[in-house]
Amino acid sequence: MLKISKFATLAILGALAVNPVFAEDKSVALVNGVSIPQARVDMRVKALVSQGQADSPELRKAIREDMINLEVMVQEANKLGLNKSEEVLQQIDLAKQQVLVSAFVQDYAKKHPISEDQIKQEYDKMKAKLGDKEYNVRHILVETEAEAKSIIEQLGKKAKFKDLAAKSKDTGSAAQGGSLGWAVPSNFVPPFANALLNLKKGERSKDPVQSQFGWHVIMVDDIRDLKAPSLDEIKPQLHQRLQQQIIKKAIDDLRAKAKVE
Repeated sequence: MLKISKFATLAILGALAVNPVFAEDKSVALVNGVSIPQARVDMRVKALVSQGQADSPELRKAIREDMINLEVMVQEANKLGLNKSEEVLQQIDLAKQQVLVSAFVQDYAKKHPISEDQIKQEYDKMKAKLGDKEYNVRHILVETEAEAKSIIEQLGKKAKFKDLAAKSKDTGSAAQGGSLGWAVPSNFVPPFANALLNLKKGERSKDPVQSQFGWHVIMVDDIRDLKAPSLDEIKPQLHQRLQQQIIKKAIDDLRAKAKVE
């Protein structure tokens, strides 16, 4: 897929036919007789202000200069016939799609606001999933059940877990003596999580645990109470997650209704 920068997108859109809405708009500059409308500058200012910048004469002057640079480049590109290139035309179509998609997403989010109750429900679900404990856990991952049983047997004969972990298929944790650090059970695949919940501090799995990754031997170094973040601390993330979910559902619904051949 062709990729274009934000700068290129602005240049492409500047090369499109002048929108009739701008036809009678106040002009901030004329470049070889082509008007740069005030509304276009205002749109850029609004976008930057929403990102934390302050509206100021200096900002507007800088945007005006950028617009002039874009316009002279667009005009030169047209003179060179680049606006007739098949690749450029495809990029223009992609840029138009991106703008329309962004407008659709913003409009949909505005018309389907996330309520405080929805955020609270999502928070309660997250807390329930996390549980009230976190575990400092190690594991050794091998290919076969026989290998895992052999490791358990060696551990029973006082072999050191960290030494045997050096041969683990999970090379990342192998370098740390098998350590996966502190984590909640829900961070792991179900078979691993279920086994973890049945272990106490200092215990290891008596039988190999199978997952889609292979066979695990699990050791719990420590357990402590989990201090979950407060609702206020993660409200922005929860809001964003819920918004992404409703937009994904909207897209899925549109796909379901669309005739795709």
